[in-house]
Amino acid sequence: MAASKVALIQGDDRYRNIIRALDLVGDEIDWANKERVLVKPNFVSTREPLSATHVEAVRALLDWLRPRYEGPIIIGEGAASRNTWEGFANYGYLTLPDEYPGVELCDLNADEQVAVRIFDRRLRPLTVRVARTVVESDCRIAIGPPKTHDTVIVTLSLKNMIMGSLISRLALRPPELLSAATSSDAPSPFTLAGRGLYANLPDWVKSLPPVEWAKTIYLSNSRGSDKQRMHQGIPVINLNLFALAPLLHPHLSIIDGWEGMEGEGPTQGDAVPWRIAVASTDFLAADALTAELMGFPLEEVGYLHYCHQAGLGAGRLEEMEIVGNVKPEAVRRPFRPPPTYRLQKRWQLPDAERWLQEALSLNPVPEDDHA
Repeated sequence: MAASKVALIQGDDRYRNIIRALDLVGDEIDWANKERVLVKPNFVSTREPLSATHVEAVRALLDWLRPRYEGPIIIGEGAASRNTWEGFANYGYLTLPDEYPGVELCDLNADEQVAVRIFDRRLRPLTVRVARTVVESDCRIAIGPPKTHDTVIVTLSLKNMIMGSLISRLALRPPELLSAATSSDAPSPFTLAGRGLYANLPDWVKSLPPVEWAKTIYLSNSRGSDKQRMHQGIPVINLNLFALAPLLHPHLSIIDGWEGMEGEGPTQGDAVPWRIAVASTDFLAADALTAELMGFPLEEVGYLHYCHQAGLGAGRLEEMEIVGNVKPEAVRRPFRPPPTYRLQKRWQLPDAERWLQEALSLNPVPEDDHA
């Protein structure tokens, strides 16, 4: 099997870093035969810029892509708990359709739904909903920052794509109420419960198994958010991300590492000035390389380990052709792990082979789902 090509660029300009990374790997995709391209930024928070995809990263992608692809481009996101249009407004995305003809903004939370299956915390099948636009796009591009995470250690391109695809009706608000959405200080249910009852706890309390169990019970019983229902405990969320990877994985992954987040990611962590960009048409190679550079080897990140075990991509450096202007060891920068890091490393399931096979059978993948 040929090594997966991964671009690794370091430089003093965010926009230029992404252009240079795309120049090295982006033309592995046959753009002439694409009809429905989705660009998926990360708005897990609509009010914390460090947690979100910077608009200049998306501009770099659009400027690189337009000479190669003339069809429609949907910039789609489904924010976690507040209205997605608030994120489009706060982060400077609203002008992009005027700047780039054929570009459309889409709130994936308001999209038509496709039923998919995951597992509940007792490993029974559970039906959730994802945005039809994501399933039917013939080229999915994930672009976002590298961050630590409070449940699965790191969040990179695969998790960005999957979690944003899941429907949250808690976050919906009609577009005509955008002005109210951007000015309102009313907290969402997640904000009240998460920040009020969890986020302000001392780190040592967060790392206690009973606290993680209580968090799982709260999230997994959500009636309005399938993003929250993915959280069926640390072992099962890793299995669930793997279960949805064959259907929803990015065809092009871009990690904008101009500035990452360490510690209490994915929203409350601290900035890491890194000045790198990673890109690959192998989502697992992009994510595994970035995680390794952050100080988290493949064996520690359950859902990436499962993807590698199932042959969904390259997960080890020796399986990659790393191209660019810098060697991995020169930009290796251990990120401070999340408070629950030790607990999160306990993601292994008994009889894992059985559950991996079950997961692969849950959601049939269209035969033409390739880039």
